[in-house]
Amino acid sequence: MSVGKTIRMERIFNRRTGKTVMVPMDHGITLGPVTGLVNIKDVLTLAVEGGANAVLMHKGIVKDCYIKCPKTAGLIVHLSASTNLSSDPDHKVLVTTPLEGLKLGADAISIHVNIGSEKEQLMLQDAGYVSRECEEYGLPFLAMMYPRGKNIHNQYDKDLIAHVCRVGAELGADIIKTNYTGDPDSFKHVVKGCPVPVLVAGGLRTNTDVELLHKIRGALEAGAKGVAIGRNVFMHEQPARMVKRICAVVHEGLSPEEAMEI
Repeated sequence: MSVGKTIRMERIFNRRTGKTVMVPMDHGITLGPVTGLVNIKDVLTLAVEGGANAVLMHKGIVKDCYIKCPKTAGLIVHLSASTNLSSDPDHKVLVTTPLEGLKLGADAISIHVNIGSEKEQLMLQDAGYVSRECEEYGLPFLAMMYPRGKNIHNQYDKDLIAHVCRVGAELGADIIKTNYTGDPDSFKHVVKGCPVPVLVAGGLRTNTDVELLHKIRGALEAGAKGVAIGRNVFMHEQPARMVKRICAVVHEGLSPEEAMEI
């Protein structure tokens, strides 16, 4: 890893623990101004106050919200987009470049790739391009890798998750974000086959906070290097408190029940 990448990685990972708590806020393009994202600046401020190591967003939100926050976390600029109004929402296209992200002050760049999609080949080409550019500019490259498509029947299958993670690593990603397979034993299979750090996505809104924390604890036991939790933070009634609880599990080793006392 280049010097530039190494320095920037320490801006989005906790140096003491080697792990990270990221809060993605890129959902506005896909879903619109849903609960929690009507006023991104407010929830962004709360997430950072809660201790998030990094936040992830599209370029317009960087200009309108990120720079106005009283306190900032590491910045990841997301390059991929599609809307749920599209006839093919699984096809993510690049809407900006690593260089534009760098000019905005990004500490890392991220893209979304759906393996199994009818447009998989185009997204793989995009991943190859982004990987080359990130090497050129010393930017860490986060690849969100998911098995999605009409022939994918179980998005949480351990072999499928292991495969998509390996694809991202093979294409040059420095960090992989993916689905949690559901239990530590199966997720160990994923981590073992991926030579770069793996983060688990928060997924859909969980029924309870402790349910999410148990999911995070299991992923960490399997070797995950952190989490990227979006909806379960920005849709939460108290985003800062939820981030504090997640950080307590990820960085302090608290049990989910102990973290719930926060």
